[in-house]
Amino acid sequence: MQQVVAAIGARADECHFWATHAGAALDLLVVRGNRRRGFEIERTESPKTTKSMHIALEDLELDSLDVVHAGQHTFPLSERIRAVAISDITSALDPLG
Repeated sequence: MQQVVAAIGARADECHFWATHAGAALDLLVVRGNRRRGFEIERTESPKTTKSMHIALEDLELDSLDVVHAGQHTFPLSERIRAVAISDITSALDPLG
């Protein structure tokens, strides 16, 4: 998670954990101004979207959700959800504007 925060240039006060009483959760929510970006950290090499991710997208009105994973490739999982290989963090994650 520290690598993600450093790669996008987020400050500590912009970083949050998010969860609902129903069990949906997001490892890292970064809010700067009107921008809201979500991040999930997965140990798997082949991530998939989850109900929790879709709930976070809608409830938090995220601009994007990146799933950082242990695999070798970065690829789209859905329209606003992308799988980002841990090795691609510095090149694939855009800094906050």
